[in-house]
Amino acid sequence: MHLIGHLIHAYGLLTVAIIVGLECVGIPLPGETALLAAAIYAGTKHDLNIVSVILTTAAAATVGRMIGYVLGHEYGYWLLLRYGNYVRMTKSRIKLGQYLFLRHGGKIVFFAQFVPVLRTFAGIFAGANVMPWRGFLFANAVGSFIWAVLYGYAAYALGREFERLEAPLVIFFVLATVVIFIVGGVFVHRHEAQLIAEAERAMPGPLELP
Repeated sequence: MHLIGHLIHAYGLLTVAIIVGLECVGIPLPGETALLAAAIYAGTKHDLNIVSVILTTAAAATVGRMIGYVLGHEYGYWLLLRYGNYVRMTKSRIKLGQYLFLRHGGKIVFFAQFVPVLRTFAGIFAGANVMPWRGFLFANAVGSFIWAVLYGYAAYALGREFERLEAPLVIFFVLATVVIFIVGGVFVHRHEAQLIAEAERAMPGPLELP
């Protein structure tokens, strides 16, 4: 937080845009910390405008994850088709992943914005599973904006006090996500054959390289 605060003092919102954008491309950087530091700085030093902080952060997250989506679509999908068998990702399971992102991708991308690590790779996962781009863009933009507004205004209003509140919020989202993934994983495992059949009916034909 101290280092990022120093960079924000020196370079302004460019620091926030670069850190948040690169995090959402797929590079594990502290985007959330950059948002909080900028919002706290805006609330205490008044050198930054909180609206500008929020808009910059939301735009950087949206654009960064769009780039991650393109990378996942162009290279992640290709890697899955070429080498998926080595990690037990058969063609049927790849199609099942696409089917699940087709049906629930919007929810995944939206809630991933609030969870560290998932926020970093959500765009790549969505692209690799060939999530429809219109649904991805909508969920990506809405999730990024709401995340920036909630965390930005909370840090702006509460200042350093929000740092103590942030940890319980992150823990809650992480635990909720873990529970959802476990329950979803168990459900998919138990109903894999049925879900694969549904995926085949929804997306008939062989998988092809883009």
